[in-house]
Amino acid sequence: MYKDLIRLDRFPTKWCPGCGIGQILIQLTKAMDQMGLDHTNSTIITGIGCTGRLSGYINLDTVYTLHGRTLPMAEAIKTVNPNLKVIVVSGDGDLTAIGGNHLLHAARRNANITVICNNNQIYGLTGGQAGPTTPLGTRTVSTPAGAIRNPLILENLIKSAAKYFYARTTAYHQIHMQSCIREAIEWPGFAFIEVMSQCIENNGRRIGFNSAWEMLQLYKRTYKKAPRGKDSLEPDEIGIIRQS
Repeated sequence: MYKDLIRLDRFPTKWCPGCGIGQILIQLTKAMDQMGLDHTNSTIITGIGCTGRLSGYINLDTVYTLHGRTLPMAEAIKTVNPNLKVIVVSGDGDLTAIGGNHLLHAARRNANITVICNNNQIYGLTGGQAGPTTPLGTRTVSTPAGAIRNPLILENLIKSAAKYFYARTTAYHQIHMQSCIREAIEWPGFAFIEVMSQCIENNGRRIGFNSAWEMLQLYKRTYKKAPRGKDSLEPDEIGIIRQS
């Protein structure tokens, strides 16, 4: 029944073949279906970038808002209608660059919203420039000799708040992603999910991958599930950490 939440009449999507955002769309709608969420009790807010297109494929009231402004829009909607489940889905560039100040203070205020960050470690829509989460040394359109700055560690940013919910998953670990989404939506406060996701066309091919499948296999080999109860995640771990 999760397909009732997807606007299949708008398929095929505008995303490149192999893009990880499609997995986020599927697992988000599956989690929402399991939780009984629909147009009567929930809404999706998206920002500018490849991930922003997701709101156009969800069959409920959504907002495709200004660049970097997903979180103040989400907080406003939650303030007006506290009973509504408000879910933000946006990319690492939109949330942590132009929207970085809003992310910091939404987490500090412990706003009761769920945020899903599609972290493909690149500015995908504009052609593949280095962004806040691009790994050191990565060759991009704007850093042909390799990125010279260390990436922003999103876990550390979220944990700077007194109360927090942070999850890390990947586009390969789809059942785990779905579980993270359900737990984040149920969390009574600000919940942030970082989804490590492949951008084959504007990132992967430039750094040596021949296909999105190869990038997914890297996620499979690299990321291991962390034991429950940990208060931090290693760089190669997926899991959930929280402080109530």
